[in-house]
Amino acid sequence: MSPDLQETRILNINILRFDPYDSKSVPHIQTFKIKEAYGMTLYIVLNEIREHHDNSLMFDFVCRAGICGSCSMLVNGRPTLACRTLTSKLPQEITLAPLPLFKLIKDLSIYSGEWMRGLNERLETWIHDKEEELNIDKLEQRMEPELADSIYELERCVECGCCVAGCGTIQMRPDFAGAVGLNKIARYHLDPRDKRSDEDYYELVGNEDGVFGCMTLLGCEDVCPKDLPLQSKIAYLRRMMIKTTMA
Repeated sequence: MSPDLQETRILNINILRFDPYDSKSVPHIQTFKIKEAYGMTLYIVLNEIREHHDNSLMFDFVCRAGICGSCSMLVNGRPTLACRTLTSKLPQEITLAPLPLFKLIKDLSIYSGEWMRGLNERLETWIHDKEEELNIDKLEQRMEPELADSIYELERCVECGCCVAGCGTIQMRPDFAGAVGLNKIARYHLDPRDKRSDEDYYELVGNEDGVFGCMTLLGCEDVCPKDLPLQSKIAYLRRMMIKTTMA
């Protein structure tokens, strides 16, 4: 038995229920009592509820391994992934709610794809190459392993939306790119295959809705389930932007 489970607990799972597409539905908290088991995660808890207590409960999941980012939600007010959250690390009273800002589908299920797609289109998060035609015979560009590792580290973002939900600025400024957007900009700025200049990047995020809107509260990095160095990359972009204005 896990040292964290000296005795079996009965967990009180309080879930915010609401269906925005049902005119008769009103937001309310529904409580389920679940017997805790060794190695239990909130993903297991939610499946237990849906299979044995209420099959109308709606939440999202795909990979169950912290890779897809689908099961992001508020756990006792903190944005995190359900599949990576052990109940043994939580108190007996657990409150679950959907992430704010994103479009609510029902209960704990949100539509983050619409927001993320709009962000990616606005920030043009793809490789910009000057070549007009694709040359399939062209050799792959060489890259130093250290640089490749730096780029890959930022590519580990799964767009779960936790950093968005934990950001104070974005609650006041809806068009703020957030840590997820600025992380993407830093990733492409590092990539030598992207031919955009510093001035081009400045046009994208060199304003209050971009890197200068961040209040540096560290909320994004505190809740990032992938432990990405979000604040250091925001600082990196700020230095780059300032140098651009002084050039």
